[in-house]
Amino acid sequence: MPKVAFTAPRVAKFKCPPDKAQAFLWDATARGLGLRITPDGRPSYVFQGLWQGKTIRITIGSPDAWTIPDAQAKARELQRQIDEGFDPREVRREAQVAQEKKRAAEVTAAEQAVRDAAAATLTVGEVWAVYLNARRPHWGELHYRDHIKLARAGGEVAKRGVKGNKLTIAMPLHSLMSLPLRSLDAPKIEAWAAKEAQTRPTSARLAWRLLKVFLNWCSEQTEYAQLLPSAKAAATRKTREALGKPRVKTDNLLREQLPNWFSAVRKINNPVISAALQVMLLTGARPGEVLPMRWSDVDLQWQRLTIRDKVEGARVIPLTPYVKYLLGGLPRRNEWVFASTRTVSMDEKNMARRERRASAKGELAAVEEVVQASATGHISEPRSHHACACQTAGIEDLSLHGLRRSFKSLTEWLEIPAGIVAQIQGHKPSATAEKHYTVRPVDLLRVHHVRIEAWMLKEAGVDFESAQAHPTLRVVGA
Repeated sequence: MPKVAFTAPRVAKFKCPPDKAQAFLWDATARGLGLRITPDGRPSYVFQGLWQGKTIRITIGSPDAWTIPDAQAKARELQRQIDEGFDPREVRREAQVAQEKKRAAEVTAAEQAVRDAAAATLTVGEVWAVYLNARRPHWGELHYRDHIKLARAGGEVAKRGVKGNKLTIAMPLHSLMSLPLRSLDAPKIEAWAAKEAQTRPTSARLAWRLLKVFLNWCSEQTEYAQLLPSAKAAATRKTREALGKPRVKTDNLLREQLPNWFSAVRKINNPVISAALQVMLLTGARPGEVLPMRWSDVDLQWQRLTIRDKVEGARVIPLTPYVKYLLGGLPRRNEWVFASTRTVSMDEKNMARRERRASAKGELAAVEEVVQASATGHISEPRSHHACACQTAGIEDLSLHGLRRSFKSLTEWLEIPAGIVAQIQGHKPSATAEKHYTVRPVDLLRVHHVRIEAWMLKEAGVDFESAQAHPTLRVVGA
């Protein structure tokens, strides 16, 4: 092949004959360097050499991008690789792979830098929202609401009295929500616990327990684990001592208090609230299990009640005669057994409370009772009504949950087996035999539950037999 010394004019003037698919001009200066051109007039520098007895050709680039000296230097480099025993094509591929890896590493490093910068400012509240969304399928509704409630900000118009304030106050965990997650160390949590324990130790202890589980969850997540100062930041002795231990609650009805309690509760002007309070005592169920009861949970055919249990999800207990009588007297306004009647203004509620307090000095007179409506359609916990009834009955400091405690305590008079009472109330079995070997049908529970109810009514002086002729369930307007 004829060779010429490459010059700029020669390179520029070189053309491909129209009867050929391509033409080559070879350089006399650099071994293997050539100029390739096609009929469309697109020239490019190429290198041609021998590798393992075969001709190989590698494109270097366009003359517009490569000067003649640069192209000659590249051709010498490629020939040198052949002389050293390397395939220039493989060397080029390896270089391209290395370059791509380098670029990918640079992109990854840049993205990581952005993530690190964002993580540095990631707040507890932002991670808390992710945590709630991830864990909600594994929680009950009440447990989920506790997480929402205890992190809630204040400043909203109060729907109930908050010690004379018109606006709600921030809940215990709210002050931690704005902190960067990486700053949530033991000293901060200890200071938070000491402050909250001064005004609301019970809520603070619950918030603390939720916080500990939250931090443990964060420690198991790759994206958050590196941000935590310590997964055990909330588990220090100083925090535990600051919050203290909860006092054991012992409020319950005594046997001799049953007549006064039943008399006062049965005189509550609103039959829904009156029935709800009596059902709480006679079933031993939690207030949060009784109030959301639906009519579909009441099985009149087989005399059963389905209780939405916070522990097991649901449990079935007997529908005892007097409880059936109470439910039979309730209007059927919607799907809820203990349905609310209407939504009232704060002025109406406050007026009703003042009238109830005024009437509490005597017997519970005919007072316009206000049933608190909620978004769910059933009544909320009737604490004020119960407190008013207890005041009339001369009973002090009896909470709604105290009625559940009373059920268990009063069964001691009848020497009811502890396992029977636990199953009715929805307590977890406390022994291996109870947990794995004892299976009690509802009919067996009924034998004891009916006996418990009859004894309570007898001790309370409630003449149930004379009140059997009661109207059946009826549908009324909302």
